[in-house]
Amino acid sequence: MQSRIGSLFESAVNIAIGYFVALMSQLIIFPQFDINVPLSTNLWIGAWFTAISLVRSYVIRRWFNARIQAAARAVSELST
Repeated sequence: MQSRIGSLFESAVNIAIGYFVALMSQLIIFPQFDINVPLSTNLWIGAWFTAISLVRSYVIRRWFNARIQAAARAVSELST
């Protein structure tokens, strides 16, 4: 079982890596579509999507952990 803090830390590391990948992607892809924005705007766009992704990742992780715990309890109740 993973603690809430463990889930948050894992999500934060995953999102930090994702932020870097997204930022690099924006800097390469946006100009190809004639989307020319300053670096500061790219940083803010990335920051907003990163915050959203962090919340999404944390909620999904906690939901799966709850389901795994419920399944483990059900199995243990069947064997007793």
